[in-house]
Amino acid sequence: MKAKKVYLKIHIMGDIETIACCDEELLNQVYKEGNLRIEISSQFFKGRLIDLEEAIFILKQTSYFNIVGEKIIKSAIDCKLLPAEGVRFINGVPMAIKMMF
Repeated sequence: MKAKKVYLKIHIMGDIETIACCDEELLNQVYKEGNLRIEISSQFFKGRLIDLEEAIFILKQTSYFNIVGEKIIKSAIDCKLLPAEGVRFINGVPMAIKMMF
């Protein structure tokens, strides 16, 4: 069975580290619904292509993340990184943002 892969990129601005992570097949896609739009750009999301388990390990250690896709969202909910109520959908694609102040 093929391992589930996601793209993960670390962005650093000042002393804030934000993790961008998306399901492999969503890279370079744009989804729109009403006045909502999400662009899953290579510039923001394309870092390393890693196993889903490794991505979850990294996300557990950060205070800020932006995640998109069924695989990464389901895994994040399953391990209690975020509540199901924290997920938004744009044209059927789940996304979530975590910001801890």
